[in-house]
Amino acid sequence: MLRLILVLFLVVLFLCTVGLVLLLAEWLLGKVNRRAKDVSSLRIIQFMFRLILAASGVKVRVTGRERVPKDRAVLYISNHRSYYDIITGYTLVAGLTGFVAKKEFRKIPLLSHWMRNLYCLFLDRENLREGMKTILQAIAYVNQGISIWICPEGTRSHGDTLLPFKEGSFKIAEKSGCPIVPVAFCRTDDIYENHRPWIRSTEISVQFGEPIETAPLSREEKKALGARVQKEIQEMYDQAAGKTAG
Repeated sequence: MLRLILVLFLVVLFLCTVGLVLLLAEWLLGKVNRRAKDVSSLRIIQFMFRLILAASGVKVRVTGRERVPKDRAVLYISNHRSYYDIITGYTLVAGLTGFVAKKEFRKIPLLSHWMRNLYCLFLDRENLREGMKTILQAIAYVNQGISIWICPEGTRSHGDTLLPFKEGSFKIAEKSGCPIVPVAFCRTDDIYENHRPWIRSTEISVQFGEPIETAPLSREEKKALGARVQKEIQEMYDQAAGKTAG
């Protein structure tokens, strides 16, 4: 109960008071120096998300983060078990990164403003044309040096077997030529989703796989890219789940 109250307090405090002032400051900074605003917005959200993780009693065990290229944009591909995936993921990225979220987040005041500041995209999975526009915008962001993070399962999954990946997600890497970084989250749903509305102290695992260079791939290899990445994430998840079970 105490953790839930503390997290809600932090979220409301940030969005409705401190965050309003910071949004105005970020808007003014963007008029002078767009790059400085981008970096500042990322650091502000990373700080806030670290506070939320601390208030939630979450201990994060990270492996393979050093594999992520730091000199160019990448496409992060991960499984999706919890809202805490996004919170944790943002604390671990080194550079500008936009998460692809479901379209409903666009309607949430203030939160959606911060998401736009971070180059997040809102995906309408039921509208093929709008979905394609989102993918094209993601490609444009990558070409500008902004990494994209997407969860191709399309929804949160709590089973031990990943849901089938949506193949359209991989067009971002294929068309931009950026590397794909597979990421596996394990036990993030034990923080909240598995016993909502309570938040419980949990040790979670985040594993970054070896980047996959997409530019040299043949047409046949690109066709099999979704299955290949899903297999790698499944293997990393199984490995982490086996360790935490022990």
